[in-house]
Amino acid sequence: MPSRIEDYAFIGDCETAALVARDGSIDWLCWPRFDSDACFAALLGSDEHGHWRIAPRDEARISRRYLGDTLILETRFETNSGAASLVDFMPLRGKNSNIVRLVKGEQGRVPMATELVLRFGYGAIVPWVTHLDDGTFRAIAGPDMVLLRTPVPLVSQNFKTMAEFTVAAGEMVPFVMTDAHSHLPPPPPFDPGLALEHTKAFWNEWSKKCRPARHCSDAVVRSLVTLKALTYWPTGGIVAAPTTSLPEQLGGARNWDYRLCWLRDATLTLLGLMNAGYDQEANDWREWLLRAVAGYPEQVQIVYGIAGERRLTEWVVPWLPGYEGSAPVRIGNDAYRQRQLDVFGEVMDALHQARIAGLAASESGWELQIAFLAHLERIWSQPDQGIWEVRGSPKHFTYSKVMAWVAFDRAIKSAETFGLAGPIAHWHALAADIHDDVCRRGFDADLGSFVQSYGSKQLDASLLLLAPVGFLPADDPRVQGTVKAIEQRLLVGGLVMRYDTEETQDGLPPGEGAFLACSFWLVDAYVLEKRWDEARVLFERLLELRNDVGLLSEEYDPRTRRQVGNFPQAFTHVALINSAFNLMRSEKAAEQRGQPMELAST
Repeated sequence: MPSRIEDYAFIGDCETAALVARDGSIDWLCWPRFDSDACFAALLGSDEHGHWRIAPRDEARISRRYLGDTLILETRFETNSGAASLVDFMPLRGKNSNIVRLVKGEQGRVPMATELVLRFGYGAIVPWVTHLDDGTFRAIAGPDMVLLRTPVPLVSQNFKTMAEFTVAAGEMVPFVMTDAHSHLPPPPPFDPGLALEHTKAFWNEWSKKCRPARHCSDAVVRSLVTLKALTYWPTGGIVAAPTTSLPEQLGGARNWDYRLCWLRDATLTLLGLMNAGYDQEANDWREWLLRAVAGYPEQVQIVYGIAGERRLTEWVVPWLPGYEGSAPVRIGNDAYRQRQLDVFGEVMDALHQARIAGLAASESGWELQIAFLAHLERIWSQPDQGIWEVRGSPKHFTYSKVMAWVAFDRAIKSAETFGLAGPIAHWHALAADIHDDVCRRGFDADLGSFVQSYGSKQLDASLLLLAPVGFLPADDPRVQGTVKAIEQRLLVGGLVMRYDTEETQDGLPPGEGAFLACSFWLVDAYVLEKRWDEARVLFERLLELRNDVGLLSEEYDPRTRRQVGNFPQAFTHVALINSAFNLMRSEKAAEQRGQPMELAST
């Protein structure tokens, strides 16, 4: 049985990532890319679906940490006979991706054991295993080859590879696993100790560039390191998470593949990176965004692959039972076929913010944006699936219409500020029409609140963004009424639900955890309303939900006190970064997105 979600840490090389449990077991790894088939899939099944454990043979007390501001994980085991540490990391790759595991003796002598079960194709394919003349373990199945080099003698039996060894104080026992193409010669070995120093130097140098929020710098830096590790280096695309199908409700069916890049995350991700001083990463994300959406506006998707791939066909893995029985396990995501009007506002806003920051020439992508707006003018009044990708019937989601307004508003601001050509007067008229439509049809006077969709009585946490995107000021009674209504009806255990799944027909069985990004949005709403004490209390509560190495998943279940959903979640950590800066007051404000130009650039 896999560990609790919050009991995992992760390591990565900015092209893929592995999840490491507290007991020293790697239970999830997709090679060579984030979206490749997993060769360790015990996370969604059992040990027989692939894992690699290194741990003491005797009972141990376990503690762990990342080494400074790096992605190098150190797990410390204390037994009755001594103490040893396991250092796990993935060096930035050259031609091949590697996992390095170093067992270091600290006190006494510690008997250790390792067990390796490789299963390609998400746990389905048993490889052909041989031991080469130099002692290298080699596993091959079709195009895939994995090599394991270690001085420890390995024994393969019953489709497992095992070894026992003892590490004494001052000793180090290395294990180096390498991914390669089966039709090519095995890549040469390298010095794992030197790789550790190079990896440590890279992450420390990268982390030093951060402009952290003063009162919570550790949380901000860890979130930024997480965001960097979830960035696919060759393209700049940022995956929502390195996992698929970790459930939003334990035992439930809300299980999705998040190893993809969503447009809805665009602006908040861009601002988080820029505010922290990572202009290069922000520019890489912007460039990925432009390439992904390039083409015919009618064919714009809400989500793309890490290189901008468009075909993300969803299928179910029948042989994996799912995390703690949460089925089905899905690969791919059929949401790519949906219409979501909010993505047009996200794209326009992200490119506008990039211009403000000077990340690109003012005219960059402008023709594409004009084509976007012409298409949006034709479709903004139609229903869609909304920001949460409901699998029920399309509706006139209020937030979707708000973001359609944002698209035209940002076009006007870009054109007026940077002297770009466009039908500004026409856009002003369209923006006014959309604004009026939302205020008339998306606001419920009886509730004193904006609602999830036109004519409904349901609420939606996305409405917390009305003031931050500049649709209405935070002191508008309608905005304040919306915040109050969300506090009254969507808070569970002090955390914010996206919406009430019992009331909203979203095409799925009801039940999920609190969406953590939405809870950070409530922090931002408190900041805008100058409710500073409440903002700080909620922010600190959210920080307490991080696991022992500072990571957060997509959601948190207040009832079971468990992290749920895909892990670690980029959007959650982006929200943490932005809320931290918002709480600093003197740095970046929550209203940054919607401010007039002279304020947005200060």
